[in-house]
Amino acid sequence: MDNHAPLEIEIRKRIAAAGPMPVDEYMGLCLAHPDYGYYITRDPLGARGDFITAPEVSQMFGELIGLWMTAVWKQMGAPPHVRVIELGPGRGTLMKDALRAAQVVPAFRDAIALHLIEISPTLESQQERTLESLSMPMFWHPSLTDVPDGPAIIIANEFFDALPVKQAVRGDNGWHERQIGVGDDGKLVFVAAAEPIPHFDRLLPPAVRAAPVGSIYEWRNDAAAFDLGKRIADEGGAALVIDYGHAASGAGDTLQAVGQHSYADPLSAPGAVDLTAHVDFEQLIRATEAMGAKAYGPIKQAQFLRRLGIETRANTLKAKATRAVAADIDAAVARLIGHGRTGMGELFKVAAFTHPSVGAPPGFEP
Repeated sequence: MDNHAPLEIEIRKRIAAAGPMPVDEYMGLCLAHPDYGYYITRDPLGARGDFITAPEVSQMFGELIGLWMTAVWKQMGAPPHVRVIELGPGRGTLMKDALRAAQVVPAFRDAIALHLIEISPTLESQQERTLESLSMPMFWHPSLTDVPDGPAIIIANEFFDALPVKQAVRGDNGWHERQIGVGDDGKLVFVAAAEPIPHFDRLLPPAVRAAPVGSIYEWRNDAAAFDLGKRIADEGGAALVIDYGHAASGAGDTLQAVGQHSYADPLSAPGAVDLTAHVDFEQLIRATEAMGAKAYGPIKQAQFLRRLGIETRANTLKAKATRAVAADIDAAVARLIGHGRTGMGELFKVAAFTHPSVGAPPGFEP
């Protein structure tokens, strides 16, 4: 009798039939398998979940993004109809806080039709509950390309890090795709494809070409970045991407698994832990600009939130708060803009993309 979980049984069957599985295929199955995928079967967020995102740390995060959206809408010429699109909205917390703050500009709030890009039925019903009090037109779609035409403001917080990543490992005779196989002990293991990837050196960023044997290089399919850039360039508007990652392309293995707020082995429990990999902002920007959008950043999340006035907002909230609540506000600010292991301020980067007519959005002024 096979005592593995159902998704692992399926992955092992596929490996037995077709040989080792590329890392991106494994990651895609773990996160989005229609029956057993991590995002399909659970709510991963918050204290009871596996990780906490910035909107769950403090309302200030979403509020500042709401004010960012109102300013961008004015820079767009205040169109009477605008699609606010969020990619991977989590529980809907960010958008609820953002649109509450956006009430300071009633004309913007009245112009919005909200579009949420979500593949998880669990999270979609959670978003519906969180956002029902907004009483505005609201639509769910499986992908950005399903959203009807029209000027848009797109928000993507911790979206790109969950898109499947490909990996290659440098051998003596070139770069070999990294795959998942079954080891002699019967456990899932990382292996390298026997043959090197043809002409791979030509595709590599210059900083990676000289990487030593054993180095790992990661890259993503550019489709999501192309879709984002094309939407902004063709229909007008702006996008804000917030994620953890690196500003410049380089070698390194960043694939990681998180379960119950601690790191896990990415191969230990397929479908039961969250898999992510750092976002290569240089690659993301190159792909988005290729579609005609103008890129700004990336800058560190700490710099972005400071420029939007997080410290002023915190002081306003603390003025009416009890001592205990004021301490919580200070702790939240430290988490959002701090550095080191527990801070998000340096690890997280922020980039913006606009139609060339919009100009530099808030936080990215020269």
